[in-house]
Amino acid sequence: MAELRTVRSADGSTIAYERSGAGPTLVLLAGAFNDRRTCAPLAPLLEDAFTVVSVDRRGRGDSTDAIAAADVGSYEVAREVEDLDAVIAAEGGSAAVFGFSSGAILALHAAAAGSSVRALALYEAPFALGGLPAPDPAVRERLVALVAAGERGEAVATMQRDVIGLPPEAVEGARRSPYWPALEALAPTVVHDATVCAAPNVPTDAMRSLDLPVLVLAGASTWPGLRAAGRALADELRDARFLEVPGGEGHGIAVEATAHALREFLAPAGS
Repeated sequence: MAELRTVRSADGSTIAYERSGAGPTLVLLAGAFNDRRTCAPLAPLLEDAFTVVSVDRRGRGDSTDAIAAADVGSYEVAREVEDLDAVIAAEGGSAAVFGFSSGAILALHAAAAGSSVRALALYEAPFALGGLPAPDPAVRERLVALVAAGERGEAVATMQRDVIGLPPEAVEGARRSPYWPALEALAPTVVHDATVCAAPNVPTDAMRSLDLPVLVLAGASTWPGLRAAGRALADELRDARFLEVPGGEGHGIAVEATAHALREFLAPAGS
């Protein structure tokens, strides 16, 4: 059974995570508009071999954010690197990390910054590679202004439309859905993800030179641009390979195939 734990990050934010299983630590980081529940379905398929840690990134689920909405423009990616470092320190001092979507880019930022990461699995990281466009550099500041002004609904719509790339009709349909209030509750975190994916949104030199194994994953049924970006990302990194797994419609995690791939990828190195 998963156990809910918390740890305090460097700036005082409380970072919550569910922990289950036994063995080498595997941390799961989700993407925009996600909390720990997004990656949690992987845990039951992996917890016999790993200590699986499903994290609520700051400002989501049971995690707090020491940065107030009015000051959200002060957010830097380094804050979430510190969050991950605090979790890893609490769970043995080193870990393999699975990142989904913008969580994959965050995981790569952390590894490049020197976090104690032994291996990386990056699922559909939305880098501006393989034809995927980079977000407009002005979008982040628009999001900061909207969140600071309390315009949460418009901040969510702007993130969906101008960063994630959903068509306007899909965004308007989401506005009318019963889950829209839950998205508005996460509105301050859109600045986090817009910063993680900020232009030029390509791997840095430090990322390219990382000397650790990386598995880049994409679903066979995902958006074609994400598959192309994944293939290109694997070519950019020093020790990476690309794997297409069956399923994964609509940028969702193909749970069973991904769990199998993680077992095979992590087992040889004992990560």
